[in-house]
Amino acid sequence: MSPSTDRSLRPLRVLSYLATQANPVPAAQIARAIGSPRSSTFRLLRGMQTLGYVTHLPELKTYALGIAALEIGQAFGIHVPLARFGRPVLERLVMAVGESAHLAVLHGHETLYIHEETARSRAPLVTAKDVRLPTHLTASGRMILAGLGHDQLQALFPANYAFVQRTGRGPRSHAEFLNRLDDVRRRGFAREFGEVTEGLASVAMPVRDRSGRIVAAIAITHAYTVQADPTLPGPAQALVQDSILDALQLAARELSHRLGWNP
Repeated sequence: MSPSTDRSLRPLRVLSYLATQANPVPAAQIARAIGSPRSSTFRLLRGMQTLGYVTHLPELKTYALGIAALEIGQAFGIHVPLARFGRPVLERLVMAVGESAHLAVLHGHETLYIHEETARSRAPLVTAKDVRLPTHLTASGRMILAGLGHDQLQALFPANYAFVQRTGRGPRSHAEFLNRLDDVRRRGFAREFGEVTEGLASVAMPVRDRSGRIVAAIAITHAYTVQADPTLPGPAQALVQDSILDALQLAARELSHRLGWNP
């Protein structure tokens, strides 16, 4: 291994070492563990501390894993079982309704899609695996956001937040955004009409972990006509088919049970 390659791997060695320690450890001990000079180890730790990957405890003169490293671990810990358990659930859902479905989680201000099942005779969606979209525009994102507390929502979407658009639809103000989340809570499911892709609508339901917290959403995407646009008044608003809602609820409950949820 070349010296440059060895240096580039040192941050990963620091993280791997700290992950195995029950208690915070001194920098000198970290330097010995990764085989690095003390001076360069101190510089490395300061840089990793700036990015949040390690935390310095000055009173003890020790270091531990930081919030950024823990967030990566938590994300991996939930995404892996979600994708593994979710695949057969989505396959059965798509077979039942004949429409494409996807599984998504929240990633900051974005909806991150971790699995998609495309129905036969349906074109691939933009919500393929690892695609990210503005969470306030997606049914999946709104479903997850509806489960957050007031303080969490304020931190993610302050009063001056700029709500981007893709098709000219979607919330344009903070008040409109919060009203849509209230609507999700009342209905128990979230939906969007043409806000991500013109002519396509999505409806989503929550996936919960063993504590009952909403950690993901399962959604079905289908085509709609102009008459189904919810911005139109009265009877022109199309209701989501009961068969889709029933199948979606069953799938969301099944995946939640697999994650340990027992209402």
